[in-house]
Amino acid sequence: MKDRETDLKFLRKSFDLAEHAAAKGIHPFAALLVDDEGQVLMEQVNAYLPDLDMTGHAERVLMTRASTTWRPDFLARCTMYVSAEPCCMCAGAAYWAGLGRLVYGVSEHRLKEMTGNHPENPTLDLPCRTVFESGQRAVEVIGPLLEDEAAAIHESFWRTQA
Repeated sequence: MKDRETDLKFLRKSFDLAEHAAAKGIHPFAALLVDDEGQVLMEQVNAYLPDLDMTGHAERVLMTRASTTWRPDFLARCTMYVSAEPCCMCAGAAYWAGLGRLVYGVSEHRLKEMTGNHPENPTLDLPCRTVFESGQRAVEVIGPLLEDEAAAIHESFWRTQA
């Protein structure tokens, strides 16, 4: 299930989810969890609204849901596809849940350039690879992929939120 065509298909699905979220005024971040058979197990968009939860990032919420549903040995065989590179909080959640593989669209560095110091998204320019490399087990990271496509969702959203 680790071929490029599959990665691009599921990554674009995360972009579609992020676009649908943005159309509803929700921060345009989305994540999906896919098992080693290519089955989508869970989907999650950003959960900042309605409670203004600054920790309601799609990836963190998805990993919390996943870790209360499956054990790390199962999640080690899964891939999380995300529209944007996970921040250090989300990467930490993925690490602790036991995720084995991550594929993302736009990088944190580029996202920070687009959003600036937005009060609802004060982006950290800390690559998820750095977080994972600090751990004691490997998490495979693929990305950025289709970065311009992923960035387009954010460029239009954050411009209207300024």
